[in-house]
Amino acid sequence: MANTFQVDVVSAEEQIFSGQAEFVALPGEAGELGIYPKHTPLITRIRPGAVRIQVAGGGEEFVFVAGGILEVQPNGVTVLADTAIRGGDLDEAKATAAKKQAEELMLNKDTKIDYAKAQAEMAAAIAQLAAIQKLRSRGR
Repeated sequence: MANTFQVDVVSAEEQIFSGQAEFVALPGEAGELGIYPKHTPLITRIRPGAVRIQVAGGGEEFVFVAGGILEVQPNGVTVLADTAIRGGDLDEAKATAAKKQAEELMLNKDTKIDYAKAQAEMAAAIAQLAAIQKLRSRGR
């Protein structure tokens, strides 16, 4: 199968996806990345957002990642995510609550918070909500 490549998405907790794919799209540090078979080797950071995997033989898998590292090698792609959630497991209510909590922490100047941490939590929640919207717009 020359037109496919191995894709592995793993987090600290578990392996989220492992299989052959025809294409992978994900949020790179400098913008959206698209990976096809025989892509040039690459290592880069990834931002919070959705990883879209076009599975060999048809179908798509979505995985939300809260940041991490992408490694592209001649024999495959590995996504080492800080946190990863299968698209079907995304919880809109939890993501909305996390976004609201991060917003409140950032607005409340009286609390002693780690502003960078609150911003990162907010970015992850927003990216998770965007991933939910993408899934919904595709009729899932």
